[in-house]
Amino acid sequence: MSVIIKSEREIELMREAGNILAIVHEELEKFIKPGITTLDIDKKADELIRSYGCIPSFLNYNGFPASICVSVNEQVVHGIPNKNTILKDGDIVSLDAGVIYKGYQSDAARTWAVGEISREAGKLIEVTKQSFYEGIKHAKAGNHLYEISAAIQDYVESFGFSIVRDLVGHGIGTDMHEEPQIPNFRQKKRGMRLEAGMTFAIEPMVNAGRYDVYWNDDNWTVVTEDGSLSAHYENTILITEDDEPEVLSIRK
Repeated sequence: MSVIIKSEREIELMREAGNILAIVHEELEKFIKPGITTLDIDKKADELIRSYGCIPSFLNYNGFPASICVSVNEQVVHGIPNKNTILKDGDIVSLDAGVIYKGYQSDAARTWAVGEISREAGKLIEVTKQSFYEGIKHAKAGNHLYEISAAIQDYVESFGFSIVRDLVGHGIGTDMHEEPQIPNFRQKKRGMRLEAGMTFAIEPMVNAGRYDVYWNDDNWTVVTEDGSLSAHYENTILITEDDEPEVLSIRK
């Protein structure tokens, strides 16, 4: 497995890409409300990304037809924005977006409430987000990769939710998907040893019910098999020389 260690210059470019992506997500959160379509969200995201001199990472990536992924309720990830899916009060919506800034990528996802949501939906969003932070407590130089994976699963399951097994996080840099793959669930091995300069996209995908998923007929949209709600939280991180990782896709 060949994992690319980033130079200081590369890290600076990824830091700027991440800061821009953080702003995009902040603006999209303000835009979310009942009555808008998922296509409206995609158009807004494309406009925001390009306004900062970036390119949407996802547009035409392996044929994906939109600038971001917009997944509603039981959709886990990779929802294709369209004019017929209208957000309504009580929905939850996951936005997965990526930007390319001067050749370098950042990838991040957030799940937002649409109007007033159920207590269970709110808890699912909260646990999914916190599971990311529980995982990156172990994202330190000298630790092993799958310590992150185990911590995410343990936290999620302590609340009775389940972690998706069919999709994983990944390395990131000039390519959106670089080595290594990063499961959000326990592995039999410890995984590679982490080194400063590695950059990862850590992305727990959490279901309120069982972890089983399937792909819709569009070959993109991943949906919970039991119809339960799903939430997604992701950031691009940097392994540092210090005791803590740096989260690149949260505004400084």
